Amino acid sequence: MQFTKREFFIFYREQGGLSLVSTLWILTILSILAAQLLYSIHIEQRTQRNFLDRSKFHYAARAGFEWTLAVMRDDQTPFDSLGETWAEAIQGQVEDGIQIGNFLYYQVTVVDEASKVNINIADVGLISNLLAQVGASPDDARTEDLANKIVEGRPYRTVRDLARVEGMTSELLYGNPEQERAVSGQPSTVSGSASLQTTDSRQSTAIPLGLVGLVTIHSVDTSTDPNGEALVDVNTAEANQLTEVRTQQNQPVFTQAEAESLIQQREFDRFAELMEVQAISDELFNNIRDRLTTEDTDEGGGEIEEKTNNQEGVFVPGQRGTPQIPDESGKININTADVETLESLEGIDQGIAERIVSHREGQGLFQNIDAIKEVRMLTQQEFIGIVDTITLKDGDTRQGLININTAPPEILALLPGMDPQKAQAIVERREQDASDALQVQSLTEEKIKGNPFTNISQLSQVEGIDFGTFREVVDWVTYRSHGYRIEASGVDVAGKVVSTCIGIIDRTGDQIIVQYWQQD
Repeated sequence: MQFTKREFFIFYREQGGLSLVSTLWILTILSILAAQLLYSIHIEQRTQRNFLDRSKFHYAARAGFEWTLAVMRDDQTPFDSLGETWAEAIQGQVEDGIQIGNFLYYQVTVVDEASKVNINIADVGLISNLLAQVGASPDDARTEDLANKIVEGRPYRTVRDLARVEGMTSELLYGNPEQERAVSGQPSTVSGSASLQTTDSRQSTAIPLGLVGLVTIHSVDTSTDPNGEALVDVNTAEANQLTEVRTQQNQPVFTQAEAESLIQQREFDRFAELMEVQAISDELFNNIRDRLTTEDTDEGGGEIEEKTNNQEGVFVPGQRGTPQIPDESGKININTADVETLESLEGIDQGIAERIVSHREGQGLFQNIDAIKEVRMLTQQEFIGIVDTITLKDGDTRQGLININTAPPEILALLPGMDPQKAQAIVERREQDASDALQVQSLTEEKIKGNPFTNISQLSQVEGIDFGTFREVVDWVTYRSHGYRIEASGVDVAGKVVSTCIGIIDRTGDQIIVQYWQQD
């Protein structure tokens, strides 16, 4: 087929237009693809930079964590308080391993796990008090029911496992985000979270009002005395071990006969039970009762005639001058016998004899021979003096004790026998100025702030802590800790946290063990 010139021109123009359109479409598509490719490359580069930044700041956080471990290893004080180096917020820097001359920054906080309540150890009463602290009604039967269910659900692997307990609410566990509570006139410093402020000026970290901020499963202490010697377990120790128990003033407490009498009565669950231990056990009493008398009234009542035991014809209880001669039946009058005479009874040595004499001098004559069982093994001062050297449980460690050097007053007030006033008195005692404090510098080369407790017996010296309170709370407290929560963060130059790692450490052994690890 042949075209005229006009027809050929028209055909060529139409074909050229189509080609131009096609070319423009192709160029458009290529432009879009190129833009997408460049955007993808930009996104990938940005992702790589973000990943690199997070990796670098995670490296910085780990560096802070490792530095803090070194600080904890160097801590050789026989106590643990908020006046020590480890309790201060740590800030530092580490060289950027990629960009020469650049530095990465970290910040670290350390929290003593013994400043919290151990949910795996606390009894129902303490847990009920704790629930009331976080908002549960103390008079509501459901509060005690929830406390019982928490105890039944033990052991817990993490604090957040409490969420599976029937009756637990998010408000009780995590706190109410809309609620803010100020303590000691200070508002919460945690944005969007209710919190408790510790009143200690050296650790003002806010504590969430929910259980997650008040409880732990990692509090642990060693079973050693302030000198690092193993505690004596009075529930399992042999008599010769008990005779080695000494007070803080290095005075012996138990004689051989007293130790044997204690062994016949033991199975103690609480320290307070030691104050009820008889100097003469039921078994010992049954062995000697036929040799005891209170004159004519050992069993049947009537007046007790006091005997003379000195040259002036006056009875002086406990005088060692002239030993009493047993009557014709061989019985010894426990109201007139001196120490040496009482020692002639089988199973009674000087220690028990002196306690018998001391009791009748302070409490009056025995009305019958059974009354001799009212003589107690320990005085209050002896009890206070030995609580730092004994234990009631086997094992190299003790779980769940509250550190009176680090716990906030809100936690201390929950313990048996305590109240907010007594808790505040403890805090004020440990924060005393160094000029007024007991000498603790001799125990360590570190400069210690405040006046930390160096043993539990010192708690009895705090104003407002009477012996009744001391006896109740002593089962729950310590003056040191071996479990800590370390939170280390890598921060940019603007102070923004970029990466965080959290570890729970245990330093009861020769090496520090990381029991729990979390990183973002």
